[in-house]
Amino acid sequence: MQLAQRLREHIDGGGIDPGSALPSERELSEMAGLSRVTVRKGIKQLIDEGVVISKHGSGTFVARRIETAGAKLNSFSDDTRSRGQDPGVVWIYKSYALATEEEAAVLEVSPDVRVARLGRVRLAGDEPLAIEHAVIPAIFMPDLDALGDSLYQALDVHGFRPTSGTQRIRASLATETEAGILSVRQHSEVLRIERRTRIPDGRIVEFTRSVYRGDRYEFVTDLNVI
Repeated sequence: MQLAQRLREHIDGGGIDPGSALPSERELSEMAGLSRVTVRKGIKQLIDEGVVISKHGSGTFVARRIETAGAKLNSFSDDTRSRGQDPGVVWIYKSYALATEEEAAVLEVSPDVRVARLGRVRLAGDEPLAIEHAVIPAIFMPDLDALGDSLYQALDVHGFRPTSGTQRIRASLATETEAGILSVRQHSEVLRIERRTRIPDGRIVEFTRSVYRGDRYEFVTDLNVI
């Protein structure tokens, strides 16, 4: 615990830049005068906290905090590429069905409308960062097989890219399932985001509920005096 605290303070104080590697277990053991077993446990604690990340075969690196504009309507894929990383996706489900009463009410459509339901894990540089569950009226998403890593890109192809929307963010704790998918400890801090977006004619094109890793994401909004 003392080693983890010292490393945490060193990182917070700018001693190791985000994205930079920690010294090896052997080097830390020699520097701190501790056994490698103790060093390994201290590093694991920092991994569990999200302070550092372990890359198999490469080492342990200080985690980068991701700042994204809270007032900008952007896709996860575009946001990831803007940081110089490759977006990825692991599909949980991808199918058509009739809208539930809740979905119909949120999407402002009749209950007999067909919708596309999408569940996926969002990756950046092979690191799982978010879980997304989206519902889209099928008229806006006629071909699920053509859907790649970006939902907004697929909507844009059919002329239905959203141009406005509402987003709600609240703090929460990861469930056991969410923690396993996101590679964090159960009850770790997460951000739950609910987003509804519209196309220019006012129709709702997307209703998405997401869970983002709280140790990695910060949503930043510029404020101005009205």
